[in-house]
Amino acid sequence: MRKTKLGLRKTGVEPEKLPDAGDRWGDSFIDYLRSECQLSANTVLAYGRDMVRFFGWVGRRDVPSLNVQELSDFVGFLSDLGLAPASIARTIVAVKMFYRYLQLEGVIVDNKVELLGSQKLWQRIPEVLSPKEVDRFLRAPKKIEIYHWRDRAMLEMLYATGCRASEISNLRIRDLHLNERYCKCHGKGNKQRMAPIGDAAVEAVTDYLKRQRPRLAALNPSEDDWLFLSRGGRRMRREAIWELVKKYALIAGIPASISPHTMRHSFATHLLAGGADLRQVQEMLGHASIATTQIYTHVDQSRLKKVHDQFHPRA
Repeated sequence: MRKTKLGLRKTGVEPEKLPDAGDRWGDSFIDYLRSECQLSANTVLAYGRDMVRFFGWVGRRDVPSLNVQELSDFVGFLSDLGLAPASIARTIVAVKMFYRYLQLEGVIVDNKVELLGSQKLWQRIPEVLSPKEVDRFLRAPKKIEIYHWRDRAMLEMLYATGCRASEISNLRIRDLHLNERYCKCHGKGNKQRMAPIGDAAVEAVTDYLKRQRPRLAALNPSEDDWLFLSRGGRRMRREAIWELVKKYALIAGIPASISPHTMRHSFATHLLAGGADLRQVQEMLGHASIATTQIYTHVDQSRLKKVHDQFHPRA
């Protein structure tokens, strides 16, 4: 029996037609990402889509024999497609992991993909909100909104913790420790971390737990343990969180391009600007490498200027 192309049923990716390379290695590579790399379902899905794009570009060529120049042409192809820098960076990572897998399987000896430019070349400076914009955004849910208490608590938690939308979606009641001012987040690769919560977020979540959540939970008792519930009493999906962020950005007069991740970027940026140590911010964001956190240092020019003025003898 022929294998499912690129783990279609495993990733949800449904290309119309996939060349032989994807047909040959697709399923086993997806298994490698899941079992050996222990990537999250969302990451596996994203890499699966990236590999569909790669195999579509490869066509009938022999994947193991592609040279560095040809692989560099693929990077140019991605740019010509108009993909965002972050999407290009992720696709390069996916292809690198695929060739690493081929090397582990003994299909290739030398991994030429490692010679491709670093993904940092494609990194984009994140969009952040100013503290005043954040204030307007967090005040956007008004009492005329049916789910005012829930939405206000959700937005406050996004900014207070720096959590991803998926992490907010997966918060359970037992993850909250409001008296101690922290919550337990379940991040990428099922890694757990403790995220501090400020007074404003604690107040908003407490109001939601008292005033609205009991009514929502009664609609679907089987999902009673999730913190943020939909209008039907089910767990709030991350897509719904994205939609609500867009909605309240519009109400607050904030650029429509923002997303839940903008709140994460703003969280990190404002901490650094306020004097937080980079290592501390790394821990709060759950970054495996401090190099990932360093992207936020570009916005800290005001703090650097103050330090220079204060300590440099000829400032």
